[in-house]
Amino acid sequence: MNTPSAAAPRRAVVLLSGGLDSATTLAIARAAGYDGYCLSLDYGQRHRVELEAAGRVARALGAKEHRVARLDLAAFGGSALTDLDIAVPTGGVASGIPVTYVPARNTIMLSLALAWAEVLASRDIFIGVNAVDYSGYPDCRPEFIAAFERLAQLATKAGAEGHRMRIHAPLIDLSKAEIIRKGSALGVDYGITVSCYQPDRQGRACGRCDSCRLRREGFMTAGVDDPTPYAA
Repeated sequence: MNTPSAAAPRRAVVLLSGGLDSATTLAIARAAGYDGYCLSLDYGQRHRVELEAAGRVARALGAKEHRVARLDLAAFGGSALTDLDIAVPTGGVASGIPVTYVPARNTIMLSLALAWAEVLASRDIFIGVNAVDYSGYPDCRPEFIAAFERLAQLATKAGAEGHRMRIHAPLIDLSKAEIIRKGSALGVDYGITVSCYQPDRQGRACGRCDSCRLRREGFMTAGVDDPTPYAA
């Protein structure tokens, strides 16, 4: 007599950049009982340090699998993160959409995550976008996440068969300090993450770009020791 099969695991595709926000998002997904299938994108960014950090985070937080998809967005440029001729701003966080915005990056990453989720028979995708300390990026807004979730219902076999595809953005309404407190409570080691737009070869943060400024201020406001190795 065959024994009943165990319940299928709850699988979630988690977009993992190797930064503070995505590490916290993975920890949240794991705490919610999901097996984390982590996806990073090698898109022609200035450095590979963040991809190395993503691997460390995936291992430290018990991801089921970690894959790196390669898609050269540097072929188009248009961002300080993909075009070495455009300088990363270091004068402080300004209003408006900064030159570090990578055109359509989150749309592309969510599309790749959606494809993998269908293969895994997963109905859940986690992304660490944040609309409070978001540096003016249009693809980090709640409206964008809601619109992509609607698209997912229309664009997939799973959606056409009546299965709801959910895009989880658990950090969307949190400040950087709140994100750090939540991640610290879940055991995230922020010392292995990289948020800097232009770290050096040793992975040390510049301390001057928008991402570094938001990260440093977040630790100060949270009252948590900042483990980030800074070059200066």
